[in-house]
Formats: sequence, structure tokens, C-alpha cells
Amino acid sequence: MTPTTLQSLWNSSDAGHVRQRLYDVLRHAIIRLVLAPGQALSEKEIADTFEVSRQPVREAFIRLSEAGLVEVRPQRGTFVVKISPQAVYSARFVREAIEVAVAKSAAEEGLSTRGLDDLFELVERQRRTIGGGDYDRFYVLDEEFHQTLSREAGHESAWRFTEEVKAHFDRVRYISVPDGTPLETLVEQHARIVEAIKNRDPGAAEHAVQTHLRELLISLPRLIERFPDLFDNH
Repeated sequence: MTPTTLQSLWNSSDAGHVRQRLYDVLRHAIIRLVLAPGQALSEKEIADTFEVSRQPVREAFIRLSEAGLVEVRPQRGTFVVKISPQAVYSARFVREAIEVAVAKSAAEEGLSTRGLDDLFELVERQRRTIGGGDYDRFYVLDEEFHQTLSREAGHESAWRFTEEVKAHFDRVRYISVPDGTPLETLVEQHARIVEAIKNRDPGAAEHAVQTHLRELLISLPRLIERFPDLFDNH
């Protein structure tokens, strides 16, 4: 990871308190594999890159450690944690429980016409993104789809909680391009979720969400075999 790339993430981040911005940028870089699993992190280099003192960097490392994304090894340094398959399974379990409940609630109670239109529009935007090969944009829209569904169903706080627990899950998503589930399949799964909600069918909504979130587990063993250095298999 070059300082220039890290700097570009910093420049594109939202304005705000330097400590929060620094944490958000580093977390973002770890999840998107800009900072790779197992990579050593230099407190001084990051401070120099962002032109900040070392104190906020140290505080960001502490928060990232608490989030399970970095490991501070005494006398050795700070390292990006490798991806734990068990953590991926656990994150998928928690995320599925929450998002199934959200989708069933949306199907039972119904969404506004505007809410359904917004979800269908996000599906179409993802379809268009695939043609351009912009995988980063695709996953931004993927996040927006799930967040929008939670918000329109009246459970946006559920999405905020989900975001906190799915970091390892998301890192595998980035590894899986282009070796995982075809993006076209993921988009059609989104479409089926929205159709089930539109049709007020909680059972179909539950099945559609489960199918969607379990796709990554199908690819996981193959990814571990192909990229063993990125995973913690102890």
C-alpha cells in the first residue's frame, strides 16, 4: 500500500474530527484489502502520510484492535489481522439473522412506493455497473441496497449494528472478485428480495435473503485454498 493511495482515501473521506476520520480511512482500507491481511503497519509512516501527530494514529490502532482488525504484538509491531474463517461464519450468521428479520418485516408491513422504487433503481444501477467492470462501485451500491432496505423498513439501526460485525465477511467479498459468485447472480438475488417484498411474501423474502448471504460461504473454501497467506487457519 503506497502513501499516495492512502492519501487519496483520506482526501475523499468526509470532513470531521481527525481521530474519527483516521479510524474510518484505515478501517476502509483494511476491509477493501488496500491494507492486506498480515501487513505490518507503521505508526510513523501513517502519521507522516496523513500529516497528523502519532497520537491519533495510536488511538486508531487501539480501536482497530478492539474491532479485531489489527493485532498489536509487543516488541514486534502492529499488523493487519489475517481473515479468520470462523469470524466470517459468525458474521454471516449474525448478518443473516438481522437481515432476514428486516426483509420479513418489510414484506409483512409493506414498503412505500418510493422505497420500492429506490430499491429497484439500486438493482438497475448495479446491473449497469457490471458492464463497466467497476467492482468498487458495485460494492458501494451493494452496501447502499442493504442500508436502504433497512431504512425503508424502519430498522436503520439494525444496519448500523450489522456494519460493525461484518468486517471479515466484507474482506472475503473483495477477495472473491472475480473468483466468487458472478456479480450478475448477486444482482438477480437483490431483485428477488425486492420482488418478494413487493409481493408481500415474507417466506419468499426470507429465502431470498438466505440464498443471497450464503453465496459467499460457497466460495470460501476455494478462496482459502487459493489465497492461504490471507487467512488465519489456526
